[in-house]
Amino acid sequence: MSSGNNSHPTKFSLVQVKGTWIRQNEQNQVEGGKWSEAKIYEDKSKHGVSWTVVSPIVFTYRVIQCQNILDPENDTLLWGHLGSQVHANAGCTSKPIKRFVVIDETVNQLYGSQVARYFDAREVVYKILPLPTTEENKSMELVTVILEAVHHFGIDRRSEPIIAIGGGVCLDVVGLAASLYRRRTPYIRVPTTFLAYIDASVGAKTGVNFAGGKNKLGSYVPPVATFLDCSFFQTLPGRQISNGLAEMLKMALMKHDGLFRLLEANGKELLFAKMQPLQSSKSSKQEDAASAARRIAIETMLEELAPNLWEDDLDRLVDFGHIISPELEMRVLPTLLHGEAVNIDMSFMVYVAHTKGLLTADEKDRIICCMLALQLPVWHQDCTLALVQKSFKERMRHSAGSLRMPLPTGIGRAEIFHDMIEDSILHQAHQRWTDELSCHSEQQR
Repeated sequence: MSSGNNSHPTKFSLVQVKGTWIRQNEQNQVEGGKWSEAKIYEDKSKHGVSWTVVSPIVFTYRVIQCQNILDPENDTLLWGHLGSQVHANAGCTSKPIKRFVVIDETVNQLYGSQVARYFDAREVVYKILPLPTTEENKSMELVTVILEAVHHFGIDRRSEPIIAIGGGVCLDVVGLAASLYRRRTPYIRVPTTFLAYIDASVGAKTGVNFAGGKNKLGSYVPPVATFLDCSFFQTLPGRQISNGLAEMLKMALMKHDGLFRLLEANGKELLFAKMQPLQSSKSSKQEDAASAARRIAIETMLEELAPNLWEDDLDRLVDFGHIISPELEMRVLPTLLHGEAVNIDMSFMVYVAHTKGLLTADEKDRIICCMLALQLPVWHQDCTLALVQKSFKERMRHSAGSLRMPLPTGIGRAEIFHDMIEDSILHQAHQRWTDELSCHSEQQR
């Protein structure tokens, strides 16, 4: 903050007295008033005066696991974002309650009538906007459709959050629209796919595809709340459950060997049960495998996201599986689901880690066997060595000149590697990967 004249800038705090904000330096401070965490640094030089503003931004958002969220007796959808302290008095007002809802059109066919009945029973003034929120339609045009409808409906941007009900694309697009409308309108995420439940719904990122690239436009604005109800999974096809299990496996490989062992032992059962609570636990007080897996996945994801919500630090374990997969996913769209592309990326990186001596042959084989048991693709013909090398170069270009690649160093352990991987290792790993796993390509859907 120095101007280069060897002087030290003067630090001012800010205090509000009778509605007016006043600068206060350390030598002269008023009593009382409302103090801000923001600071202003004033630096004078022979060329003029400069001011540097340091203003912390704090977001508070809730991730709430609940059941039967569309039951009219359940207050969560209306008031859960306010927290328990103000929850009880939230509805005690003469002002009509208004809610604007964006719902994926496929989800609307399954649950739209229940959403409408919920709001009718609660005497809510509402608008439900069904949209085709697919990866192919994930664009600014979809954002504009939402913004025009919100503007026409009219909401109080402080007390009437927009609600997004759908998969990850729906949540991302609505989040971006909310971040733009009147510069930031609160929104709520209700994920209906397993992938969105443990991944897109619990972070702060919003976005749409642009210029042929995945999520090239976006913002970091978390929802005021995410409501997690696993009962939505019951209407998902098995492929969508596998799709979400890929992101769960990512967290297991990076930082939780207990979660990996749980998936290794119960993966097929979890897949068949569509991640619903399993009845095989010996005691009603004992957490079942599905509930434990969902809880651990959320906890480990939040551990990694909360200290780095705006990705100021580019060393991120949650980027495992996301170096090659964006290029692969967009190239073969709509052949692969997001989690499937991520798993192919992870499968190859497991071979890279093994070739580098980070994983034993037994660990590599256990991981691949677990992926196959979860009915996830482990190889793809379009994931060529050329595509891998291109993806690495793109990663370098967008990561401040450092590769920043998370790799497993054991099951449930990982490190970030910053140096470009030697061509010899890449060639060797890709050849072994292809030789050993291309026979499983019939699992591609």
